[in-house]
Amino acid sequence: MASIRKEILVDNTPERVWDALRDVGKVHERVAPGFVVATQMEEGARVVTFGNGMTARELIVTVDDDARRVVWAVVGSPRLTHHNASVQVFPEGAGCRVVWIADLLPSEAAGDIAGMIEAGMRVMKPTLERA
Repeated sequence: MASIRKEILVDNTPERVWDALRDVGKVHERVAPGFVVATQMEEGARVVTFGNGMTARELIVTVDDDARRVVWAVVGSPRLTHHNASVQVFPEGAGCRVVWIADLLPSEAAGDIAGMIEAGMRVMKPTLERA
């Protein structure tokens, strides 16, 4: 199983950044506009459409306000047999650190998924700094 961990420093308060990240139905507006172009909510899940046209159905496992952590699992992917991910906010100086972790199978998909996470985080940083 591949495990990917990426993080960014965000020049904004943990509270403001968490407010955007916990809004799981507005990823396309409040977190990564352009990287995610649409989010459709379903019972216990969201369907995200990425800027490259790819879609993913993500079961929302938890939105933990105390830990400032969102966990989701991609289901029904033709490429992945397992994908579980989380994003978490930690105070860091006057701002915060955002950590995105993804565990997935097959391991051969790690390069592509890591690239997507990096692209998403390049959009997240300035967006969350304006939040």
